Amino acid sequence: MNVREYYAYLAAAREQLWNFLRALPGDDLDRPLIEHGERFRNIKDLLLHVTDVEDHWVHTIARGDGVAGQYPHDWVTPRAEQYDLGWIIEYGQRVAERTRALLEAGPDLSRPVKLVQDDPASDTVTLDALLWHVMTHEVRHTAQIVLLIRLLGHTPPWLDYLRFVRPQPAAGVAVPDDLDAEL
Repeated sequence: MNVREYYAYLAAAREQLWNFLRALPGDDLDRPLIEHGERFRNIKDLLLHVTDVEDHWVHTIARGDGVAGQYPHDWVTPRAEQYDLGWIIEYGQRVAERTRALLEAGPDLSRPVKLVQDDPASDTVTLDALLWHVMTHEVRHTAQIVLLIRLLGHTPPWLDYLRFVRPQPAAGVAVPDDLDAEL
């Protein structure tokens, strides 16, 4: 598994999640289900946060050209109920397009990235490690969003990796004609 393949999966799963959320009542997306949440209280808070993290680490820190300034909001305490879901998704799409373009360009994944740009003593990680951090972060918060969807009484979409990347049979193993029906 490489970063580019895994990001393609995440992007596909994210699109499925966005499409599902578009069909939910707006009040459900804004409902504060995370009691005592200092930063994130609802589905839209988590959606906005996931995009902020990707934009910050991949584009602002690693590339020096994030787009968050074009989508002004408080990234520390988003209170995303004040934003339309379409606005949050547009921001997410913009960031995802830029990340896909970066990955398609074949970047040097071993390139060191300083975590704090204006601190000469800042720790560094490879671009590969930074991208894996961002993707793992998204998976964790997507699981939280799915839980919130269930708490609202809805059945969330199936976002597991195997839905998007079909397993291949082992060499020399016969595949039954009705394999798809079993999955």
